[in-house]
Amino acid sequence: MSEMAPNATIDVVIKQDQSVGPWREAWRSFKKSKAALVGAVIVAFFILLAIVGPLFVPEGINDQVLKNRLQPPSAEHWFGTDDFGRDIFSRVVHGARISLWVGFFSVIGSVVVGSMLGIIAGYYGRWIDTIISRIFDIMLAFPSILLAIAVVSILGPSLQNALIAIAIINVPNFGRLIRSKVLSIKQEEYITSAKAIGMKDARILFSHILPNSMTPVIVQGTLAVASAIIEAAALGFLGLGAEAPTPEWGKMLADARIYLINAPWTMIFPGLAIMLTVLGFNLMGDGLRDALDPKMKN
Repeated sequence: MSEMAPNATIDVVIKQDQSVGPWREAWRSFKKSKAALVGAVIVAFFILLAIVGPLFVPEGINDQVLKNRLQPPSAEHWFGTDDFGRDIFSRVVHGARISLWVGFFSVIGSVVVGSMLGIIAGYYGRWIDTIISRIFDIMLAFPSILLAIAVVSILGPSLQNALIAIAIINVPNFGRLIRSKVLSIKQEEYITSAKAIGMKDARILFSHILPNSMTPVIVQGTLAVASAIIEAAALGFLGLGAEAPTPEWGKMLADARIYLINAPWTMIFPGLAIMLTVLGFNLMGDGLRDALDPKMKN
């Protein structure tokens, strides 16, 4: 009896480990990374700021008060004022909603279009795969910011067109990611069995292949939001994104660049907002990659 006790204990431990689902295990791994938790806190802060922040800051963020122009940070104006006397703190808070809106929705568009093209290319293969893959290769041959500038130049400068441009340039990244995942999944036995019993392609794609391909998309999507925020700021800085007087962080940097020496706070705070937001998404994305990617865990 004494020899059986250790084996029984081992069996219990094994059963407990098997009862832990993959998402719970990923969450445990994610919590072990301090950098990932810091990133998650930063992201949560800016999301909360974008949702409720505008409710607590003064109205009239576009009202020009020239007598207060270029005032340094103070108790009245925490981040100082810009060249039109507008409160920079209020504009940065409102800008969080704009930047996150562009980041999230551009990535959602990229994921939807890229995933559909990637699934079709990987599942059907042959000439369909060749055509879609060559389109991805052509798009990836251009630097992303140059391709975004080209798209916005065709559509016209605006925040909505900048969002569309950012979504377009990120489609190949998700498309190729999903394609490579589908190429490996479609060789699995359960996919072969589904085909053998006459299951339709649409059901196989959306019920079996797509759900099992989303793990890398979650990681890539988190990192892509950071890239999208930078690209939106870059387009705004170049005058191809948000138009005045929209309080978009990149546009605020462009308007303040001539005051860098005399009034550096006009550039420092919008720049810090961009830096911290992007840092938060990158740290959280790295943590998700380590938690969800078995190769990274090993």
